Amino acid sequence: MRRRIVTPAAAVVAALSTAGAADGSTAVGDRRYADGVYSATGEYGNQPSHITVTVRLRGGIVSAVEVQPHAYVPRSLQLQRAFARAVPRVVVGRRIDEVSVDKLAGSSGTPKGFNDAIRQIREQARRDARSAHP
Repeated sequence: MRRRIVTPAAAVVAALSTAGAADGSTAVGDRRYADGVYSATGEYGNQPSHITVTVRLRGGIVSAVEVQPHAYVPRSLQLQRAFARAVPRVVVGRRIDEVSVDKLAGSSGTPKGFNDAIRQIREQARRDARSAHP
């Protein structure tokens, strides 16, 4: 399985990586997105704040997601951690095209960073699908 890893989140990527289609493309489902593990850092707010999102895609469906908080301010870190715990229940099993979150687990800013990272991940998976199936 071919994987594209954009940000250094090796431990997260290793935890999310599993066997998929042998050629790295989607055998059944949405061929607009290549199967694999993708990571991106989403920014939000005025400071700016950021989180790293790692997603495993299979058939255009999010099969796993992990959010790595990066906040240093205790309250911000608390909100990012609560968001990280809550987001899998909201996005796993959904089509990547449908993934967009609003206020979640008391955090109104972190979802903006998450959505930014998901946008980047969609673009990466589309590029990989185009290069696998020209």
